[in-house]
Amino acid sequence: MDTRNIAIIAHVDHGKTTLVDQLLRQSGSFRENQAVAERAMDSNDIERERGITILAKATSVEWKGTRINIVDTPGHADFGGEVERILSMVDGVCLLVDAAEGPMPQTKFVTSKALALGLRPIVVLNKVDKPAAEPDDALTDVFDLFANLGASDEQLDFPHLYASGIGGWADEALDGPRQDMTALFDMILRHVDAPKQVGRADEPFQMLATTLGADPFLGRLLTGRVESGRAKAGDTLKALSRDGKRVEQFRISKVLAARGLNQQPIDEAVAGDIVTISGMTKATVSDTLCAPEVETALPSQPIDPPTISVTFGINDSPLAGRDGKKVQSRVIRERLMKEAESNVAIRVDDTPGGEAFVVSGRGELQMGVLIENMRREGFELSISRPRVIFQEEDGQRMEPIEEVIIDVDDDYTGAVIEKLTGDRKGEMVDMRPAGHGKTRIIAHVPSRGLIGYHGEFMTDTRGNGVLNRIFHGWASYKGSIQGRRQGVLISMEDGVSVAYALWNLEERGKMFIGAQEQIYQGMIIGEHSRDNDLEVNPLKGKKLTNVRASGTDDAVRLTPPMRLSLEEAIAYINDDELVEVTPKSIRLRKRHLDPHERKRQARSDG
Repeated sequence: MDTRNIAIIAHVDHGKTTLVDQLLRQSGSFRENQAVAERAMDSNDIERERGITILAKATSVEWKGTRINIVDTPGHADFGGEVERILSMVDGVCLLVDAAEGPMPQTKFVTSKALALGLRPIVVLNKVDKPAAEPDDALTDVFDLFANLGASDEQLDFPHLYASGIGGWADEALDGPRQDMTALFDMILRHVDAPKQVGRADEPFQMLATTLGADPFLGRLLTGRVESGRAKAGDTLKALSRDGKRVEQFRISKVLAARGLNQQPIDEAVAGDIVTISGMTKATVSDTLCAPEVETALPSQPIDPPTISVTFGINDSPLAGRDGKKVQSRVIRERLMKEAESNVAIRVDDTPGGEAFVVSGRGELQMGVLIENMRREGFELSISRPRVIFQEEDGQRMEPIEEVIIDVDDDYTGAVIEKLTGDRKGEMVDMRPAGHGKTRIIAHVPSRGLIGYHGEFMTDTRGNGVLNRIFHGWASYKGSIQGRRQGVLISMEDGVSVAYALWNLEERGKMFIGAQEQIYQGMIIGEHSRDNDLEVNPLKGKKLTNVRASGTDDAVRLTPPMRLSLEEAIAYINDDELVEVTPKSIRLRKRHLDPHERKRQARSDG
């Protein structure tokens, strides 16, 4: 069957997964009465909860006798490593742009990768039925973006469509019939070339592994595009690493291909098709699976380096081991190494003591998702504050700079600009009205200055601002950046918190815990209203006597505590603090629980 391989790329929330839903529905991949969840490609629990795509996934549809393999990619910059690998196994990209927002930071990132590989994009202006949509302006911005990224004349002459993923239509004209996705299907068949590999079906088998999966029955699964040759179950293959060294020799147990939402066994993998192969035990992402006579590995895309690192350690608090089953450093190390194997944007290093591991990655969200997955699997961890990774260049210390694009109500622009360009050492690049009472601010800010800023930003903009960020480049070190301004309230006792004690402490600051919660010495129970840390006793009950006096029977009414999410907690802590993560709880604590130990450490640091 004639084949087309295409990836759908876009900024986060521009509608990729919803569009793929419609393509699957309208191509007849589902039965008429089949129950299909909304955003069917987001199969992972965390993806469904957060409404974002984290892992790239392939599907395939049939249209007019042609099989179209579609890869749905993540839109968040932290998962850019997934997109970089995926683009090497497709022959075209469908670039989705929100007609109201226009090209955003991640649009720029994924487009630059696609253009560098020589892919010719189809531009789909999505959400044109939104009241604030400006499709013509968005189209002009996309053309300018392509020109700035050094697109060739052929790439600049891109076709475009107007669409509404949620409405289930795409048309070549803005005032088209708005009935279905036929125009997009036909555009893919016309504009995207058939895989060049099809002509190499008689050569020895070669395939570059781009994604790694696992199946409880089949074991390890590697997915990629077949570059040459044919393969079927029972054939013997070998795996070569990126530098050409032999990893292993194995026999294929099954060849699978995406058919709608399912992976189905197929008789034979042929050059040009995207398939999944099982049977190997060691081969991983970026390895070449090939016939025994092949000696050279296929070239694989270099991945951008990580920009932040977080230390994962064992949970050594007094409450350790109560919620989770996986608490040993050996088990944590095995899990992290497994993650680094399938996710090439993550790097894991051991520390000298062996009880903690430095995990480097793209951003706080990527780390948050990894920690969330681990706690759901029964792990207990202690997590440090994220640290930015520096580089040395000609004897000069260089730090990563991020491009920040902010859409905010006009009333709050002053507060946002003051925060970014003041203590956080950012530089304003552009500021222009975005229509509907909003302003768009573009700034270049050191990555260090953005750690922990998102919560503050949401407070400053009353929850109405939208902040997008992406790695921009390296610049010389900007000097020290002030961390959190407030001190914290630290428990001086072990036990169960008492409502009366918390009520009396409320004037000291905001609480992170409620009544009747298990606490321990050195645990952070709230934020102090001043800039110093304060040790308090949340176990102190009301002194009772048998004499009744007026004014002593005050009703205890507690303000609801401020519950921090995992990402907020990681961004909130200082360098001398940790986040204790268990399957049931997220607690903040001091690195040294003993107050005398903390004083000694402060003296040696000072």
